[in-house]
Amino acid sequence: MNVLLVDIGNTRVKWARFDGRKLGSLQAASHSGWGGEDYARRVIGSVRGLERIVVASVAGDRVKRSVTLAARRARAPAPEFVTSQRRGGGVTVGYVEPWRLGVDRFVASIGAFHLAKGKPVVVVGVGTAMTIDLVDAHGRHRGGAIIPAPTLMVHTLLKNTDGIRRRAQGGVGGGNSLFGRSTRAAIMQGSRYAAAALIDRAVGEARALVGGRKPLVMLTGGGAPSVRPLVRSTCSSIPDLVLQGLAALCEQPARPPRAV
Repeated sequence: MNVLLVDIGNTRVKWARFDGRKLGSLQAASHSGWGGEDYARRVIGSVRGLERIVVASVAGDRVKRSVTLAARRARAPAPEFVTSQRRGGGVTVGYVEPWRLGVDRFVASIGAFHLAKGKPVVVVGVGTAMTIDLVDAHGRHRGGAIIPAPTLMVHTLLKNTDGIRRRAQGGVGGGNSLFGRSTRAAIMQGSRYAAAALIDRAVGEARALVGGRKPLVMLTGGGAPSVRPLVRSTCSSIPDLVLQGLAALCEQPARPPRAV
């Protein structure tokens, strides 16, 4: 098996080769301004002799068209764009309408379920938004929460509050604790602590839902490193969690990823 797995977020793209047993080294880049030629050269062209290209993308139709064009230019197989479904990779989605669950959350939940090996897991993605999902020991997705990630919290405050924006100009100094000693520090630390506190609250809520068993916590996404030091619950950072989920889907030929 020679498969290229691709995770396209709102700002970054991650990819790795999968040989049917293990993932290759993780590659990542910002895809802002990319067209078909960029995907062809930097992502698809990085792996020779491809049999499949499997993609989880939340970046919209324009990016999907660029990736499809890139595969054609590289004379590679047509990309298969995974969509959220009621069941896949051992996970049963708890949303009333499964297709409304973001495909990144769907696939990350699958990856987390397989890595957790029979334990409940809280899956946290920290990108533009921060998402929290609970998958129990049986693979049932029990629902989730979405809030602005710390970077978006900061951006929103600076954009929509004139007084805070003016006082936040002039640097980021002023301490690293919750109680910042400058407006800029107060905004940045407040957003990080808010995100971390929600994760810890989610662990407590999840524990009650899964019969008192403390869940694992898995963090992924570009913003995870800024939040993890503040989380009191034991957690692991898994940068390639979506790719792990895509790999799990590829290992189940009875339910292959569905092309769109």
